[in-house]
Amino acid sequence: MSAETRYSQGTRRFGRVNWLGLYTLAMREVMRFVVVWTQTLLAPLVTAGLFLLIFSIAIGPRRGDVMGVPFTHFIAPGILMMTVIQNAFANTSSSIMISKVQGNIVDTLMPPLSAGELVVGYFAGGIARGLLVAVAISVALMLTLGLVPQHPLLLLCFVILGSAFLSGLGIIAGVYAQKFDQMAAITNFIVTPLAFLSGTFYSVEALPPVLYEITHINPVFYLIDGVRYGVIGVSDSAPLLGLGVSALAVSAVAFAAWVLFKQGYRLKA
Repeated sequence: MSAETRYSQGTRRFGRVNWLGLYTLAMREVMRFVVVWTQTLLAPLVTAGLFLLIFSIAIGPRRGDVMGVPFTHFIAPGILMMTVIQNAFANTSSSIMISKVQGNIVDTLMPPLSAGELVVGYFAGGIARGLLVAVAISVALMLTLGLVPQHPLLLLCFVILGSAFLSGLGIIAGVYAQKFDQMAAITNFIVTPLAFLSGTFYSVEALPPVLYEITHINPVFYLIDGVRYGVIGVSDSAPLLGLGVSALAVSAVAFAAWVLFKQGYRLKA
């Protein structure tokens, strides 16, 4: 091996990780949504505000308190988390899907990046977008409703776990889908129901026994419930249980995404 080759590899890698390639991929994924911030950051804030306004006007005055807090305060954390996970999913799924359709996915696969580095790079973009959306909505809630997070560290943990979980699902969906129609079906029939039917707008204690049990095997329920505890200090389940379930869910989707990249499923001709 020549000195030039050794120097080239040394600048590209440090140890067993291609830090330069990983950083480049992560920055690409972050810049994808930052350059169109009106669509990726401002639009979710407006959508969350509309949800909160509509439910407050239509149901709030008649609903009364839920779990000892005003209805508007109860649903606000759920809307926050729902918006975060939808945007994290959109970030990774759209990135991979667009690259496949345009035929430039090879630009991501050809550099010396391992399957694990690809997963981490895509996760970085999804988590960054989820965190920025969460910060924007949290500031808006503080200014409009006076909601100051009661457990900010737990809130941060659940937002990161939620963003990571849906980023992983977004990778899986982006790899699996071959047309935008398929991606739309995944979003409409899987992601949206998961977000809406996980205690976002109600306490699961009000559900019939069968739906109650089904809800408790849905990882998104624990994410939304954990964020609710982080913001207003009340929840339907133990926060530590939610952290454990969420961490397991993130590990599962990360492993599945790693396997897909490792095999090149629907990515390599």
